[in-house]
Amino acid sequence: MGQGDQCTIETRSKSRNHQRIVVPRNPPTPSPSTPSNSGKPESTMDLLTAESSETAKRHRFRSPKLLNADLDQNLGDQPFGVDFGRFDNGLSYYVRSNSKPRMRAALALAVKAGSVLEEEEERGVAHIVEHLAFSATSKYTNHDIIKFLESIGAAFGACQNAMTTADETIYELFVPVDKPELLSQAISVLAEFSTEIRVSEDDLKKERGAVMEEYRGTRNATGRMQDSHWALMMAGSKYAERLPIGTEEVIRKVSADVVKRFYSRWYHLGNMAVIAVGDFPDMQSVVELIRTHFGQKCSPSGLPIIPRYEVPSHVEPRFSCFVESEAAGSAVMVSCKMPVSELKTVKDYRDLLVESMFLQALNQRLFKISRRKDPPYFSCSAAQDTLVCSMKAYIISSSCKERGTTEALESILLELARIRLHGFSERETSTVRALLMSEIESAYLERDQIQSTSLRDEYQQHFLRDEPVVGIEFEAELQKTVLPSILASEISKYAEKLRTTCNCVIKTIEPHASVTVDDLKRVVSKVTSLEEAESISAWDEEHIPEEIISVHPDLGSISHQSEYLNIGISELILSNGMRVCYKQTDFLDDQVTFSGFAYGGLSELPEVDYFPCSMGSTIAGEIGVFGYKPSVLMDMLAGKRAEVGTKLGAYMRTFSGDCSPTDLEIALQLVYQLFTTTVEPGDEVRVVMEMAKEAVHAQERDPYTAFANRVREVNYGSSYFFRPIRINDLEKVDPNVSCRYFNNCFKDPSAFTIVIVGKIDPEIARPLILQYLGGIPRPPTPVMKFSRDELNGLPFKFPEKIVREVVRSPMVEEQCSVQLSFPVELKNGNMNEEIHFVGFLSKLLEMKMMQVLRFKHGQIYSASVSVFLGGNKPSRTGDVRGDININFSCDPYISKKLVDFALEELLRLQEEGPSDQDISSILEIEQRAHENGLQENYYWLERILRSYQSRNYSGDLGSSFEIQDEARLNVRKSLSPTTVREGLQRIIPYPCKKKYTVVILMPRRSTHQLVKSLFQSTSKDYTKAMISIASLTVLAISLWRINRSVIKSVDR
Repeated sequence: MGQGDQCTIETRSKSRNHQRIVVPRNPPTPSPSTPSNSGKPESTMDLLTAESSETAKRHRFRSPKLLNADLDQNLGDQPFGVDFGRFDNGLSYYVRSNSKPRMRAALALAVKAGSVLEEEEERGVAHIVEHLAFSATSKYTNHDIIKFLESIGAAFGACQNAMTTADETIYELFVPVDKPELLSQAISVLAEFSTEIRVSEDDLKKERGAVMEEYRGTRNATGRMQDSHWALMMAGSKYAERLPIGTEEVIRKVSADVVKRFYSRWYHLGNMAVIAVGDFPDMQSVVELIRTHFGQKCSPSGLPIIPRYEVPSHVEPRFSCFVESEAAGSAVMVSCKMPVSELKTVKDYRDLLVESMFLQALNQRLFKISRRKDPPYFSCSAAQDTLVCSMKAYIISSSCKERGTTEALESILLELARIRLHGFSERETSTVRALLMSEIESAYLERDQIQSTSLRDEYQQHFLRDEPVVGIEFEAELQKTVLPSILASEISKYAEKLRTTCNCVIKTIEPHASVTVDDLKRVVSKVTSLEEAESISAWDEEHIPEEIISVHPDLGSISHQSEYLNIGISELILSNGMRVCYKQTDFLDDQVTFSGFAYGGLSELPEVDYFPCSMGSTIAGEIGVFGYKPSVLMDMLAGKRAEVGTKLGAYMRTFSGDCSPTDLEIALQLVYQLFTTTVEPGDEVRVVMEMAKEAVHAQERDPYTAFANRVREVNYGSSYFFRPIRINDLEKVDPNVSCRYFNNCFKDPSAFTIVIVGKIDPEIARPLILQYLGGIPRPPTPVMKFSRDELNGLPFKFPEKIVREVVRSPMVEEQCSVQLSFPVELKNGNMNEEIHFVGFLSKLLEMKMMQVLRFKHGQIYSASVSVFLGGNKPSRTGDVRGDININFSCDPYISKKLVDFALEELLRLQEEGPSDQDISSILEIEQRAHENGLQENYYWLERILRSYQSRNYSGDLGSSFEIQDEARLNVRKSLSPTTVREGLQRIIPYPCKKKYTVVILMPRRSTHQLVKSLFQSTSKDYTKAMISIASLTVLAISLWRINRSVIKSVDR
């Protein structure tokens, strides 16, 4: 919406799902102390030296003792911590008790059957089978499975419940188990998928539209680039022509017999596994439930052998110059393929760690290069990806300026050559070792709080890929033992695997052709010659300060303290005026999350200052908002789990972060630095502006951006606050204004309220809060300290009449997106309940749109409903304005008909109300989400922030919190078909057809299409045809002047 930007400095992934391997049920007994290396066989691993022990101590690794592990020791085939076995009919099962989250179970049916098994006339059938599973089975018809999931509050949606890859199909359910019958019914659903999916011509007809729409969704710029790269990587193998989505012809025309034949041939119980991980009182009873639903099933005799399709190797690199007119920018990809490595022994695991350290160290360098004065690319990163069961690849991806692909490629290849010649330094090695050590430490500390979905995914990989499953205690011991023994020279050797002679694929992506294959070959030849002549210098390391804060601030004091015992929250008013609230939880033993906000944001700015100030976070973030350049800070925080980000919004500016409890001091030091650092423009600004211009040009090429821009203009007017940024806006940006505004946003601590939630010890946290938050100096006069009731509202004005508009945009392939919008105005009064009511309504509308547009008419893949209530300033007394938006994509030629279906359904709900079952499903979905949220730190953080920002807040957080909860419960109690009908009439214009906007993105029709449609006119339309011919002449001249780009790909 053009309401600001954000920047984040982070030192680790935000995911709480730690990657682990499987270990044997009875791992080797940990050694009671670090033994001497003398007398050990050569295959025995070196353990921590005294120096390494100091390193471990410095990083506070609190795992169990070290191991005396043999490198040849087998990790074991038996998965850890799970009841694992196989029934007589061949079905494998995995059952594990896990209480995170409480009273929930993560279930899956994994099938070793993917798109690579398809014959030519079956391309896409594996994915069609997945769709049909939720449509009808022997026991469930007419999407009854989806109705069941909604009735118990389980999620259903695009890509949420099943996925088809080249090698497998996986069905997943996440269900409540607080009622005994729910688990049994959910397992029965998986049992239906295994052998009872119904395949008829009528079933296919109902589901073709949804599958076709999912296919159409892959035909955008991103999908075309991915498909092209896949074909290039897989050339010479069956995988190259077996993308899971299939072909349009098969989706539209495949017969039920062909689908049924694939299903019968490959869905054999011997190639399946049921996985159940959840809050079970005992595992054996769940095993018996699986036996009840699956045990009597049988597959045709003879287990089908799953062929293994290899991907041919090649010595000479493959090159591709891919031109995509809708591309978001220019990019370079360097990929090196190799067979998937075995993970069977301790040595294999050690090799995996070396590989991970190599990629981490390489990424550190690539990031630092991107932050240079005149960088060869804007961003660049390397990753390892398992593409198919037999092959993985190292993939280096970079985004760069237009016509800068050869420079970016040369920089990437030079860096790989530099590593082969000179290796990584000891400091680089120590840095990545610390990163990995901190990750496994976090996993170990949270070993009893692993999400059931994460464990389920591990057992899936054990079945599908023979990957060992993790026992986190043993792996923590193993990593603690192994990591210090890995040398810089070992890590550096991995660069050999990224030579251009090692199954290498080099690809450029550009919106306009500027490079040829010969250009790429010349770059490769040049770097090869430099490497052979050893004419590449060693890496030049930056100076890295030891401490974030060199002079510690004076200790602040507590001016006032409040305890809200009903919600377990403490609140401090510090001597500098900052309000700090904290809540101690035990959801995750290695997580503290926090957020601070102050009223007053971009809505206060005049038009002349809006664009430069809205870029404040972006520009300041590149310079360094914590007193150091981002590349330097990255090294300073190596091994520390702390991150802080900032955001400038319409009515507020905020900062937020996440850290380990042991790194809370580091995180608070970053906040102190945020408030005390004066950011000044430097050489980095030029790079930021180049990136911004590239982004603007990319938006101009993107049909969906043109669509989104027009939606905003139609719904909110042409105010500068909502219109997209343009090149001439960027040219007027004064970086001094941007930095000055950013500095002022985070200058006055008395304007901020900070909420901290997580595993904190108040005795440790309070002194840190007083020093680093209380020590922030308060300016002599207030800086950007606003009252919420005095803020300027956004210039928001929804149209008073019906607007139906089509945005026609040039497209390589036909796409269509629809947004149907209705104004919302909530009158001051019982506002808390009204806002909760709107939340329930939006979920109801989303469910009903799916029922009508997908399940009844079969013409969409997914629909979403969003709510915007930011049209007014967040005052305590004013009304709230905004809109409710229904979004879906579809076939361009039926879009208007689907809009009418959506309007008719909404009008029906306004006049008749929903059914009792609809109400029950919505209440169940909301309640289950609420129960899950109560076990998460982020959920509590948001609840506390909402209580502070509520219009009922007047200084008593506890009271505001209770009012919020009471409002939710009151709405839940009041929901009925009648109250929802009345609410839809009150909140959305009634009848809905009298006031709305609909904007439809459609492909711009070519001259050929116009001529074709013209001559399809009947003789009765002769007069209209003559008018069309005159218009067509003018249009043809206009189109002749437009440069219509098309895809061009040169593959060799």
